[in-house]
Amino acid sequence: MKKSWNKEPQDSQCKACVEYLREYPVFEKVLKGFREKYRSYGSFAGTVTLRNLTEEEREVLEGFFQKNYHGQKSISVSAARFEKALQESRFAGVSPREVLEMYFQEELTGRREQEREEEGNWNRMLANLRMQCTGIREEDWVKELEDTRSGMYFYLRKRYREAGKNMEEVQRLVRLGIQALRQLPYRQGRMEYLAVFAALLTGDPHGFDEGTKDGAFLRMLVEWDTKQRNIRIEASTLFPALRKQRLYLTVGILRDDVSNYVMVSGMQAWKKDGSMHTGMEGFRRDGDPVQVPLSVVAGWQRVACPDQEMYIVENPSVFAMLCRKWRGKRACMCMNGQPRLSSVLLLDLLAEAGTKIYYAGDFDPEGLLIAQKVKQYYRGEAVYWQMSVPVYERSRSGKMIPAKRIRALGRVTDPELAELAEVIQKYRTAGYQENVWKVYFEK
Repeated sequence: MKKSWNKEPQDSQCKACVEYLREYPVFEKVLKGFREKYRSYGSFAGTVTLRNLTEEEREVLEGFFQKNYHGQKSISVSAARFEKALQESRFAGVSPREVLEMYFQEELTGRREQEREEEGNWNRMLANLRMQCTGIREEDWVKELEDTRSGMYFYLRKRYREAGKNMEEVQRLVRLGIQALRQLPYRQGRMEYLAVFAALLTGDPHGFDEGTKDGAFLRMLVEWDTKQRNIRIEASTLFPALRKQRLYLTVGILRDDVSNYVMVSGMQAWKKDGSMHTGMEGFRRDGDPVQVPLSVVAGWQRVACPDQEMYIVENPSVFAMLCRKWRGKRACMCMNGQPRLSSVLLLDLLAEAGTKIYYAGDFDPEGLLIAQKVKQYYRGEAVYWQMSVPVYERSRSGKMIPAKRIRALGRVTDPELAELAEVIQKYRTAGYQENVWKVYFEK
């Protein structure tokens, strides 16, 4: 970090020298070069090369260094030559270092000296941080910052450089880290929205938003905390976008809850304390469907369906008709397009309960790929429901599928869907569940 210049000029000779040098812009190039050399070597040393000089600039340098540079576009000036010229001028007795410091209004330090100072500041910061720790988890995190091989250490060093080597920014981050680890919602047995958590810690509900630096820092903290608890959140090739949501859920942070829900009917659920979810039971008894947010699904321990069967459809309108027909006598669920985390968590609970699922989707490339993903992901018994060539032919619309989307059928690898994919590719038209909704009443 650049030090402020607080010294009063004690030598009028040095002041006069600096005033002279500032009259000629070419000397700024010379002095900037020697300033960088000083930072590297820790002393006034090395050679500065000046390129693309004008005739006027050459004349100024010739007068100062008492050397002929005629016709040279580039010249090299050594530290020794600069000091010799200074001592042979009317500014004799002035040191080059004094000139540099007064010219740039800063105290000069070499790189090694800066590194030692930075290391001292870093160690003092960690010592103060250790005094603020109130638990083993926080103390372990401070040890992580002391380990020069750790990812957290490198990350904070990076933020330090990005902030212009401002130690105050690093101190802010480590204080934020301690507060975040201390107040992660799971520690109090609760869940919190990301925006609320951000406002609590930073005063800004968008402080941890996607794409922000502090958002990336929070993710590193969450990764570290889950690793300390031996929790592994594997990346899923089927639903890769859901890993981050799962990760934050392990510490009680909801990244998206308003639009992250699952619609179900006819199903019972029990909370993690073992008690029945009375709200779900009421909807089941009344035969009504219910839209369940992620925060509720994440609090369930187990679920149960009539006859241990769950019927899943892609579209809300078909789901609504099934709910009206069955009135809770059978369990059904709406995937509503690509599976959200709430739907995936429910699939996990259904598999743990030994539930057989029946999945029905639209007859287009996206519909087949979603169906394939659900079956591949599900750890229990899963079957395709009314997803056959005859049903597709009855469901066909006049809407043509663009070539780019048709090519996606090449990713359909399940043999049970192979014939259906071929026929869709042949006709190049989409089929929709709404066109054949009566077939779902046959089961």
